[in-house]
Amino acid sequence: MCGIVGGIAQRNVIPILLEGLRRLEYRGYDSAGLAGISETSVFRKRALGKVSELQSLIDEDPVDAKLGIAHTRWATHGKPSTANAHPHISRDEVAVVHNGIIENHEQLRTDLSSGGYLFTSETDTEVIVHKVHEKLQQTDSLLQAVKLSIAELEGAYALGVINKEHPDTLITCRKGSPLVIGVGIGEYFIASDIAALLPVTQRFIFLEEGDIAEIQVDQLTIYDKDEQVVERPIKESQLQADSVDKGQYRHFMMKEVYEQPWAISQTLEGRFIDNRLQDSAFGHNAAEIFDNIDSVQILACGTSYHAGLVAKYWLEKMGRVPCNIDVASEFRYRQPVIAKNTLVVTISQSGETADTLAALQEAKKMGVKYALTICNVPESSLVRESELVLMTRAGPEIGVASTKAFTTQLVALLMLTIAVGRRFELSQEKEQQISSELFALPGKIEKAIELDQQIEDLAEQFSEKHNALFLGRGTQYPIAMEGALKLKEISYIHAEAYPAGELKHGPLALIDAEMPVITVAPNNSLLEKLKSNIQEVSARGGQLIVFMDETLEAEEAENVQIIKMPKVANIISPIVYTIPLQLLSYHVAVLKGTDVDQPRNLAKSVTVE
Repeated sequence: MCGIVGGIAQRNVIPILLEGLRRLEYRGYDSAGLAGISETSVFRKRALGKVSELQSLIDEDPVDAKLGIAHTRWATHGKPSTANAHPHISRDEVAVVHNGIIENHEQLRTDLSSGGYLFTSETDTEVIVHKVHEKLQQTDSLLQAVKLSIAELEGAYALGVINKEHPDTLITCRKGSPLVIGVGIGEYFIASDIAALLPVTQRFIFLEEGDIAEIQVDQLTIYDKDEQVVERPIKESQLQADSVDKGQYRHFMMKEVYEQPWAISQTLEGRFIDNRLQDSAFGHNAAEIFDNIDSVQILACGTSYHAGLVAKYWLEKMGRVPCNIDVASEFRYRQPVIAKNTLVVTISQSGETADTLAALQEAKKMGVKYALTICNVPESSLVRESELVLMTRAGPEIGVASTKAFTTQLVALLMLTIAVGRRFELSQEKEQQISSELFALPGKIEKAIELDQQIEDLAEQFSEKHNALFLGRGTQYPIAMEGALKLKEISYIHAEAYPAGELKHGPLALIDAEMPVITVAPNNSLLEKLKSNIQEVSARGGQLIVFMDETLEAEEAENVQIIKMPKVANIISPIVYTIPLQLLSYHVAVLKGTDVDQPRNLAKSVTVE
């Protein structure tokens, strides 16, 4: 959730560290800092708030270093403050940046305090830097000191460590938290996300679980969890440095909404031959695995969980494939029963979601043989843990509120419905119909985006509202959940979603003229029942906003506003009806003046439990 950047070079790395931090701002953070070695002394700059505050400090008092580490912090232990900001330093000799959570930090803090170490922060990270300093009293090797230190840590970490006695060495390691090494010409960099390093390199080494690396200007040595020297492949990224620019848009979120037709086209590209989905799109041995599965278990969090809920409808209704879905953070604590021939499907934009990764690992401990991840980031932890992979190819998604990652996940899950469903009860005719609708989807999304101005006008009705209710039935219920999540994430309006049929079981008590009720109403078999639910709200003076198929006849009333949606097939309607809810949340947030791309208290990639 936090951001790490570090570097060792024959040039000043401070500007590179600052630019890297700016490129990680989308991950969410409350403070920023950097440390470096100038000659043989360690210096540190830290600031509460945005990276621009840290930049101002350095503008006032310029610093220069050829070895440095930097960090953006998202608070887990201790409130946001300068004292709690990273890097942390021990006795002006060792500096550390850390992503993750150290679970045994309280005991380590007690032991280190009794040994004379003074703690100046409330963080779990500070125990690491003091522990490294303590171990340096036993060895003159920084690498060995870090190895001895991490052996005593329980929890998750990605670390960058520097020491004034070793001004030519950067140590980095990872366990349960992602980290990459950027390979330059006579220089190396580290980061928690390749986006931070794109201005200086497109060549990356993805450290694996338990790896520790000793980095010098002209040498890189990587040790695995068994302390054996290993070679990790260098991957060439296709991303460009300007791929994380807003371009003509005011916010990344709006840019990413408008990118959805392109992103969906990318998800589909090359995966069909003669209009037939190829099993090999999921992996070279996908056909054999799909032939052997009896059911599907989906594991995901947040927006990805909503995508999984839609997939459960698709798999069971169209393919007659038994499917369960769990919030990943609950799965491993409820002692689930899962058959060995179950295909475990994990869904994650980043591929580093800690709860989802832990849930997959728990399923494997239970004997599950087959795992598929649907993900947007190659070489991520979930990708490496899974036998099968379907990359969504959505491109970088910077806004915390997911848009194109969600719709491309839905496309990927509909492709999975085809691949697995045809081994159960999905007919060839139905498969061809689904494929045809997928090919038409980018055009339908463009039509939905054309409603932007109309929805911007609609958003004015929410400027003084504090609560909202979203309703949907069938596959539209998870879309209502996603709409509610988007509104609360970026506008801070309390929003909830319900299956429309549940209105009389409680939520109807909340209906009044002050609470907007947003309803998604495509033309499907549940429409008549949904109309009855709409009437229940209208009769009680509720302010209704209905997104409705343009082919349906309905009259607006004083408290009923209808937004006509392009006609779409039921199969793809959940994907298309997502678009206006994204636009609505965006325009409401802009009107309320909130931070659209970096909403308070939230992070893009949730890499801690």
